[in-house]
Amino acid sequence: LAGTRIICDRKFLLECKNSPAARTPPCCLPQTPGVTSLAQSSLAKLEELKERNESEEAVPGEQPRAVAP
Repeated sequence: LAGTRIICDRKFLLECKNSPAARTPPCCLPQTPGVTSLAQSSLAKLEELKERNESEEAVPGEQPRAVAP
């Protein structure tokens, strides 16, 4: 078997991590909920947690309620 082995040093790889190209997803990437984008249920849960945290901050003297999952 013949092949080409690409060897990169650690410094180069760490610099690539902060590259603008590494932070931008490809334009032709399909939108798959839960994989390439947040799932709709995850978005709903995030909004619910955000609202709950805001309401707890509004009433600091009140004990937090236990919520069943």
